[in-house]
Amino acid sequence: MKNKYFGTDGIRGTVNKGNITGEKFFKFGLASGTYFKNQKKSKQVAIIAKDTRLSGYTLEPALVSGLVSGGMHVFTLGPLPTNGLAMLTKSMKANMGIMITASHNPYHDNGLKLFGPDGMKLSDKIEKKIENLIDAKIIKQLTNAKLLGRVKRLEDGNDKYIEILKKNFPKNFNLKGTKIVLDCANGAGYKAAPKLLKQLGAKVISIGVKPNGLNINKMCGSMYPSKIRSAVKKFKAHIGISFDGDADRIIMCDENGKIIDGDQIIAMLARRWKTKKILKGGVVGTLMSNYGLENFLKDEKIKFYRSKVGDRYVKEKMRKLNFNLGGEQSGHIILGKFATTGDGLLVALEVLFSLRKRKKASKLLNVFKPLPQTLENIDVKDKNIINKIKTKISIKKANKLMGNKGRVLVRKSGTEPKIRIMAESNDRKLIFKCIKIIKRSMKN
Repeated sequence: MKNKYFGTDGIRGTVNKGNITGEKFFKFGLASGTYFKNQKKSKQVAIIAKDTRLSGYTLEPALVSGLVSGGMHVFTLGPLPTNGLAMLTKSMKANMGIMITASHNPYHDNGLKLFGPDGMKLSDKIEKKIENLIDAKIIKQLTNAKLLGRVKRLEDGNDKYIEILKKNFPKNFNLKGTKIVLDCANGAGYKAAPKLLKQLGAKVISIGVKPNGLNINKMCGSMYPSKIRSAVKKFKAHIGISFDGDADRIIMCDENGKIIDGDQIIAMLARRWKTKKILKGGVVGTLMSNYGLENFLKDEKIKFYRSKVGDRYVKEKMRKLNFNLGGEQSGHIILGKFATTGDGLLVALEVLFSLRKRKKASKLLNVFKPLPQTLENIDVKDKNIINKIKTKISIKKANKLMGNKGRVLVRKSGTEPKIRIMAESNDRKLIFKCIKIIKRSMKN
């Protein structure tokens, strides 16, 4: 059964519409707090972080009010990458963690991602239980005045996160002599990322580190890798690193200006981890992972499985298979040896650690030849258009046309009002023909 509030990655939408209002966030806080409070843990604590959207200042107080009204104590951390919140939820032994973010979406959207005490995103089953509480009578979840929660602001969240990241690498690891272009998307990583890389001795040229509440992801970050490409060439940097709004995605750029997506990073890490005997089991990708990655891993004798799109589903499959590496072409990469969810900064450190012997990024990160792939996002009023007979017939026609020369994938976006059409083949004309057939069927 489809969830009412939760999508593929938490709750997300346009601010002051639908689910993204102060009233709803009060209910989300009260319901999620009630669920985790009932797990019979003696210490009733929730920690909250956010990205840099202006709307965070209206939604966070409402969320806090809901949590406190249900008897949950709250620590607020301010802007912090999503995996920083996940790591601190676990290290601080909190009942739950809540990240207020709309990830790579524009500033006018916002939402939240929920984490359990283990730092993991919630399962569909737990989300359903919380949804039932959201729709239940509020009066039954409110605590009495004596048992109201308390709220405290912690100013050192980014420093705590940085220290956790550094502990995953040898004490003598440094980046002296490395010139890095860093784009933080004016988002949640704008403090932690430059600070950590500079602490390690790198020369950092920073972009997207001046958030004003409205410029998150605006012509910068992982959705606009041309920004780091231009800067890498201009400053003759060794590598470019680009995050999205909550810093759980990473896209890179080599010294020649070639963009490196998540599939290439995963391929490099898989081969390196196998050689170092760190790789556990194999790799989990998604339905969107390039077929070239699958062929490369097959040649390397590394097991490869696909999950549904969304890093939560990648992690669930990794857990089920007992694998420790997985991710998405978009740059969500989960290093199961170190983290419970995607972490752009952690992945960046792992790549930079691999480069420490002054290898060139172009030699390290261009691992396989990808099959030409095109992704088109179609804005729609109703995502259920994908289920209409006309659309289904067009998808079937496109797949028949593609045959064994490639593949076509059509799916609903889990976070935006869009239908995503992906086609890959060595025949570019065939790709565009297949996409055109499907797009035409969705026009009114």
